[in-house]
Formats: sequence, C-alpha cells, structure tokens
Amino acid sequence: LLSGGNPQIAKGHGEAPVQAYVAAVPGWKREVVRRLDALVTETVPGVRKAVKWNSPFYGAPDGPENTWFMASLLRYLDVREHDPFDEAQIAAWIGQASELPGEKM
Repeated sequence: LLSGGNPQIAKGHGEAPVQAYVAAVPGWKREVVRRLDALVTETVPGVRKAVKWNSPFYGAPDGPENTWFMASLLRYLDVREHDPFDEAQIAAWIGQASELPGEKM
C-alpha cells in the first residue's frame, strides 16, 4: 500500500508530521492510511508517532526510543482499493504488534 508514490514529508516526531503525511497521501489510499492511524491511536493509548523515510512509524508508549512496532506489519499488509477493510482483525494485529519489542530504526 505505502510503497511507491509516498508523500514527501519531512521527518519528525509526534502527531503533526503523521497527520501531514496522512493529508498528503494521494487518492483512495488517504482514507486507508487515515483509518490505520486512527486504529493505532485507539488500540494503543499513548502511542508514539513519527515520520521517517517518508512513512509513518508507531512505537509503544513505554518502549525504548527509536523502536517501532508497526514497521513489519505495514510492510506486509496488502490492501487494494476495493478490498474490504477488516478493522477488528487489523486492530487485533496492531495490539499484538504493540506488545512485541519493536524494530530499532
């Protein structure tokens, strides 16, 4: 979903760069990215957010600095324009991913 054509957003930490990224995503992908961001925020209260390498990153609230739990999930999540979006399943994966050590990046 996020490979190729990513918005060119300056790297930064916090809500503002992630929301700038979401706003800059083209076409139908914007709504998917907005929904993913909302699911992460709802599923992991206090989640840390950043934009790096023109992609959003999410870290566990109590996790070590520069570790991110969504990197692998987003890399392998395959969503197409007309596919159903199973929010319950994706929220479950987000919750599981947030409990893992995360990737240092």
